[in-house]
Amino acid sequence: MEDSAKERILAAAEELFADGGFDATPTSRIAERAGVPKGLVHYYFNRKKDLLAALVARLPDSTVDHRRVVVAGDIAESLRRLVAALDARLNASPLLSHLLWREADTHSAVRDAMRARYENVAAQIKQVILAAGGATVAMKDVEAAAALLALAVSYRHSVARHSDEEDPIDRELSFVANALARPAR
Repeated sequence: MEDSAKERILAAAEELFADGGFDATPTSRIAERAGVPKGLVHYYFNRKKDLLAALVARLPDSTVDHRRVVVAGDIAESLRRLVAALDARLNASPLLSHLLWREADTHSAVRDAMRARYENVAAQIKQVILAAGGATVAMKDVEAAAALLALAVSYRHSVARHSDEEDPIDRELSFVANALARPAR
């Protein structure tokens, strides 16, 4: 019963914070939405910020085993597979994702979590590029390519997901893969 109430509180907070924002959502509304007494919200979460921290902790893991996506000699396809795997993980909770992007500007815990996620994605992209490209990769450009593609993935999950336009990430992946495979001048 207790876990159920705590879960309902977290679900209500996620919905309300995503809809109206953290600062504009009183704990009394969270309790009402969760169907619990207000005191129970404070029993589980001393402060409203503790609720936000608990939601940040629920962010799905974005780590993908690069061995499952790498196609030796084909950087573009390897990156497509990585992005598809990342999309599946990052889209697992669109409401939580929306909430976190919304609150990143005003809450350092959220901003830190989003920064760590970006760094994790950039590191995975670099790992996939190196594993797929081998000796053909222009090593001096790998860091920049990984950072740029991580920004593109982050953009897609923050802004582009609200658009009805076709997702252009395949063009970016192909462009970066072709640039990395060119012989150094």
